[in-house]
Amino acid sequence: MKESVKIVLDQNLKELKLSIMLRHYPSQVRQAQESGLSYEEFLLSLTEMELRVRGENRLKRRIREARFPLLKTFEAFNFDAATGLDIRLIRELMSGRYLLDHRNIIFLGKSGTGKTHMATGLGVEACRQGKRVRFITGCGLVNELIESRSERLLSRLISKYGRYDLLIIDELGYVPFSKEGAELLFQVLAQRHEKASVIITSNLGFADWTQVFGEPTLTAALLDRLTHKAHIITCAWESFRLRESLKVRGKPLAKENTINSKNKEGEDKSKPRGGCG
Repeated sequence: MKESVKIVLDQNLKELKLSIMLRHYPSQVRQAQESGLSYEEFLLSLTEMELRVRGENRLKRRIREARFPLLKTFEAFNFDAATGLDIRLIRELMSGRYLLDHRNIIFLGKSGTGKTHMATGLGVEACRQGKRVRFITGCGLVNELIESRSERLLSRLISKYGRYDLLIIDELGYVPFSKEGAELLFQVLAQRHEKASVIITSNLGFADWTQVFGEPTLTAALLDRLTHKAHIITCAWESFRLRESLKVRGKPLAKENTINSKNKEGEDKSKPRGGCG
């Protein structure tokens, strides 16, 4: 290739923002010459490379924006140990249809049953499907809302959380909220109602959510919005972490109490300690 042509071609690719083609076309030219590719095949290979790398970079940006504490996927989930889990439903949810229908997902169960893993796995699948995702704990979200209120940035922050295609709120129920914190969280969830999906993980059954939100009327209004058109998944199997710990120690796994699937899903008899917001 003549040097003058290369200079102009490089400039054109920069102007068109085809950085991957700019970086790789010299090696692709050599390969095309050696294999006898036609002009069309050569151009196709270059454009495919550009699209593939752009897609990979977009996925990395979405996952980074989601702020998952740990990147967990369903490829690493132990379905065999999740006794009673509807795997067909999980496969359906992985397709992302619930996002198009603006349906919520609520995982209820004791600590260690993989609720966060499954929520993260669905979040990663949503990122792969080009959706904007945000992962945050319930306590973290409430604290952020309260801080923004004191700085008079609350409306902007609530609008920000309303624009995500999927909002994942983890560990709802581990720490009770103040009255102000509960009301602010209600505003975020009410704004998203029937507009965008929410995934929630909680160690408490619905009957005990007043322990977290305090006000029964607000709790009822919140549950009414969250459970409307929601997939409610009860994680009633033994703790994965406990199973692994006892396996290492060589001890048998004690049978856990069955969780009532109607009103006591995922109930933890211990009272939450501390406070949030």
